[in-house]
Amino acid sequence: MQIFVRGAAELIPLELEKDDTVQDIREYIADEYDVDMDELVISYNGTPMNDEQTVEQFGFVSGSTLDATVKLFGGKVHGSLARAGKVKGQTPKVAKQEKRKKKTGRAKRRLQYKQRFVNKVASFGRRKGPNSNQPAST
Repeated sequence: MQIFVRGAAELIPLELEKDDTVQDIREYIADEYDVDMDELVISYNGTPMNDEQTVEQFGFVSGSTLDATVKLFGGKVHGSLARAGKVKGQTPKVAKQEKRKKKTGRAKRRLQYKQRFVNKVASFGRRKGPNSNQPAST
């Protein structure tokens, strides 16, 4: 029976017997395209073929087309996408520290009064916020 092998550019006609194996087809294609046989992958209808299977087991009909491709490198993602979503696993867990209890009621009002009126030094320019790290100018 005659089948066709689709390679890089053209179709190659191939005469096969029913007892020929996929290994025989791979050897012929490797010689025809001058490719290493270990790098060659033959597939039929999108499924890769095992070397031990015969033409009869696959159920080829005359005029069927096989695809011959070469294995490609792959499997790794390069760049920033390789680390996407990994932040949670990389950040170390830090135990929470004990904090002082916040003041409430009269004590809180007293603290506000001292911050706003008693400890203030009149300075020129813009007013600085409570979290400013700049020293107060005198």
